[in-house]
Amino acid sequence: MNQELVKLSVNMGSEIALASTHRIIKKFGAERVSDSAADELRKILELLGENISRQAVELAFHAHRKTIKPEDIILASKNFIK
Repeated sequence: MNQELVKLSVNMGSEIALASTHRIIKKFGAERVSDSAADELRKILELLGENISRQAVELAFHAHRKTIKPEDIILASKNFIK
């Protein structure tokens, strides 16, 4: 299978671009970043984002709101970021 097709099939379910994770890692001093390292960071960030989002939705639902507000995200993130 063509390598480009393999990369496309891996990226199809991702909400965060691989290039974005490359930039994040380089921003903190890395000269070179492998695709696999950037992909691992992307997976972790997506999992963290999903968990925070899920909890923020529960907080808004509990407050009888359909709209997720910044305070929902902030409050939900406190459970995951120390």
